Amino acid sequence: MSKVIGVVLLVLMAVCGQASAQSAEQLEQACARKDFVACNNLGLMYAEGEGVRQDKFKAVELYTKACDGGVARGCNNLGVMYAKGEGVRQDKFKAVELFTKACDGREALGCFNLGEMYNVGDGVRQDKVKAVELYTKSCDGGAALGCNNLGVRYAKGEGVRQDKVKAAELFTKACDGRNALGCSNLGLMYAKGDSVRQDMSKALAMFGKACDLKLQEGCNEYARLKNAGVR
Repeated sequence: MSKVIGVVLLVLMAVCGQASAQSAEQLEQACARKDFVACNNLGLMYAEGEGVRQDKFKAVELYTKACDGGVARGCNNLGVMYAKGEGVRQDKFKAVELFTKACDGREALGCFNLGEMYNVGDGVRQDKVKAVELYTKSCDGGAALGCNNLGVRYAKGEGVRQDKVKAAELFTKACDGRNALGCSNLGLMYAKGDSVRQDMSKALAMFGKACDLKLQEGCNEYARLKNAGVR
């Protein structure tokens, strides 16, 4: 059976719904009127190639405009581009600076991404305690993936005193927020009876939810339990 796992990625997001809710033309016009949220959302369309021809350089330009205009999520998205070296020369130190600005602007994903940088020591000196602080801020700010990664830290006792009961609580919060890894990790705890009462039916339900959220690991565990006769 698998171990609890955290998500290791940097996250791009639109503001106030998906960027595709408005056409590129509408967003272009709004951005020109200094609607900096529109600039961010148009940047996401260019970054992902949704409704427009993919253009990472254009995305960087738009995220920069959004960030400079005070949109914290624009700073987060720009940080992702610098961290990955997409549309701009890779610069992990600049990415940390931008994630910090996003997090200071109460952008939960900025806190999550900054936590990732501290967790692995990327662009900043590794600091597991700082990572826990940032995952906490991310989770409290509504980022379900932050709750999952915080749960992993509590489960493993990394950067914080080990507390598997707290870990289960955080995985529950992550799963309720439709984070697939949170559901899968909670399923593992129910399957093993790890800090929660062993309940294979609940484990099956959690793995099923993870599978519905497109996590292959969840599908694999769901199939394994079904084949073992769990209902």
